[in-house]
Amino acid sequence: MIEVNNISAGYGKKEILQGISFKAEEGKITTLVGSNGSGKSTLLKALLGLIPWSGGGITVDGMPVKGMSRAEIARWIAYLPQGKNVPDISAGRMTLHGRFPYLSYPRRYRESDFRIAEEAMRQMGVLELADRQMAELSGGMRQKVYLAMALAQQAPAIVMDEPTTYLDIGQQFKFAEIIKKLSESGKTIVLVLHDILLALKISDHIAAVRDGKIIQCGTPEEILKTDIMRELYGITVKSVRTEKGIQYYYE
Repeated sequence: MIEVNNISAGYGKKEILQGISFKAEEGKITTLVGSNGSGKSTLLKALLGLIPWSGGGITVDGMPVKGMSRAEIARWIAYLPQGKNVPDISAGRMTLHGRFPYLSYPRRYRESDFRIAEEAMRQMGVLELADRQMAELSGGMRQKVYLAMALAQQAPAIVMDEPTTYLDIGQQFKFAEIIKKLSESGKTIVLVLHDILLALKISDHIAAVRDGKIIQCGTPEEILKTDIMRELYGITVKSVRTEKGIQYYYE
């Protein structure tokens, strides 16, 4: 579980987040939504200790993040940023990067690191791609490799910033299935998504961010009972119950 209690943060003298509080539960998917510049990515960076914050605090499974080293935070929270450059590296070596938080200098992989990375790739269905260069893979396959890297990190929480940006519709559905399985396995998942329908479909909880503040939190159905989507995006979203579960659509 990740708990954020009344923090403020920004860049230099520019404050972006103002008294933010929210909770991401273990085994659940919590998604941050909001327009560009609302503070979603800044919040993720604060969670990871990449930018300082003031007031309150942040805990992961009850452990305070403040005072942790980058490596210690990485053992608790795996992070997949948006807009990742495609490295000149094989998928297998990319997955092994998830073991960095556990290595001392000089970084030398142990037998256990190779075993953990291999199992992570097997779990994500990309083990046969281990020797392929990342640049040769499709966006969907690369995303699976990045997720394998996050699994190899063995952190209880995974935080992802716009993970579906370069995925087509079919790949987005596969991604949704993978994320659901990870949450069901007990992982705490925090996402930033611009695709509102996808956010409603896969999330257990949604936090709406505007002007550096969380202005609404709740389940997808609770969110739809408010006017928050119209306030944030000028749109209306409805839901309908079908044989395949609740479906969401723009009205």
